[in-house]
Amino acid sequence: MGWLAAGADYEVSLERGKVIARNRQGRLLKGLPKALRDTDVVVGLRQLSEWLKRHEVSCRREVEQWMVRSLPVPTTVICEVWADEAWRTSLRDLVVVPIDGAGRWDTDRAGLLRDADPEKGLGVVDLDGESGRLTAVQVVLPHPVGLPDLADLREFAADLGVRQETLQLFREVWALPESLDERRRDLPRYAGGRYKELRHVQARATSAGYRVQGGAASVRVWEDGVPMVASVWIGEGDPLYETEIGPLYFTDPEGEAVALAAVGPVAWSEGMRMAANLHAGRVVDEDGERA
Repeated sequence: MGWLAAGADYEVSLERGKVIARNRQGRLLKGLPKALRDTDVVVGLRQLSEWLKRHEVSCRREVEQWMVRSLPVPTTVICEVWADEAWRTSLRDLVVVPIDGAGRWDTDRAGLLRDADPEKGLGVVDLDGESGRLTAVQVVLPHPVGLPDLADLREFAADLGVRQETLQLFREVWALPESLDERRRDLPRYAGGRYKELRHVQARATSAGYRVQGGAASVRVWEDGVPMVASVWIGEGDPLYETEIGPLYFTDPEGEAVALAAVGPVAWSEGMRMAANLHAGRVVDEDGERA
């Protein structure tokens, strides 16, 4: 952003979320002069910086929801928000797939999103490295378990040096076991991790974007438009007490148990991802082994 006057002798601006200052000769100062710290213009810039950080988080979470839910997104929406740097950063280089008139994914025309223009449509780079445009009315940002040839896409993105702000291609995925017996055996894979204090696992879950309520951490997932909740018991009561995490389980939004046969690949992958995340934060015992 530009420079704003701060009294007769200084100008201030924002750089990477930090308030910086220069004197009237244009020399950048190493620190913010004490006389400026509580001025209206500096306070306003700090408030703007905090809002921008919240906005960035909000945009990233919204785009992640589009991806996790594999929601059809109107091309016009992406074009409208593209001018906003926070939205653009969250969307850039995600794999987008056009949806045809019958509602089918046209995966042959999938590409990495590089541009969005209301007149020209979405600019993408396809798997052959060629630039093109998508003019479909709607596109989908698929969850990685729904992407065919995921390994090839990852290799292609790595060759291009792609860095996705919203994890998609390099998001950890867990394949849904084919048999129900295998699924039952996998549910407790990450159970048993011990935390010295309940508040530690609560904080870990919350910081990762999971909901903590009623003694469980949970994530809501939409599979083919149907909502489902994946949960892991983390404990309840005094937040200073020791706790141990339980196995993964699935319910509907009302809390009724869902049969394993009804759990789809996205719900399974996201549930296992959450369970693994919580398991990774467990305490280490005196021998250096994780409890």
